[in-house]
Amino acid sequence: MIENQEKEIGKLFTGNIDPKKTVQNPGLIPFAHTVGGAIIRPEDAGKIKSKSLTSMRQQTEMQMGQLYKQMELLVNQANQIKNRVEISERIYQTEMKFEPLVNHSYYLYERENDSDFISMIAPNEWGRSKKFTRCISKVTLLADHTWDVIEMDF
Repeated sequence: MIENQEKEIGKLFTGNIDPKKTVQNPGLIPFAHTVGGAIIRPEDAGKIKSKSLTSMRQQTEMQMGQLYKQMELLVNQANQIKNRVEISERIYQTEMKFEPLVNHSYYLYERENDSDFISMIAPNEWGRSKKFTRCISKVTLLADHTWDVIEMDF
């Protein structure tokens, strides 16, 4: 009796399934194979590439911006060093009637005859006895005997 029931169950399952309507590996088909299965949609490769390119461009633009800021900083530092060298050379070619002290501020002036001189007197302290055409810069003598430019062209 059990054997007869097993044969009938086997016929039900094998006899009612059409092999043309089945798949060996249902997990590999591009659509849901059951009523409750998840909807499977093919990916739009162009959309994925477009998003990736946009992200890549955004990242590279951000990194290029950082590099430009660093380059700008380096250019500014190079210009400051160039100014220090020019002012230091100009100061050491001027007439100096005193010995400048380290960490003290001085003023580099230009006379009417285009010669330069250095003074401890600030431009606003001269009064009527102004002996210069323009104040070139305020400088401080550093320990290595170079001059740090504090202000330029008053």
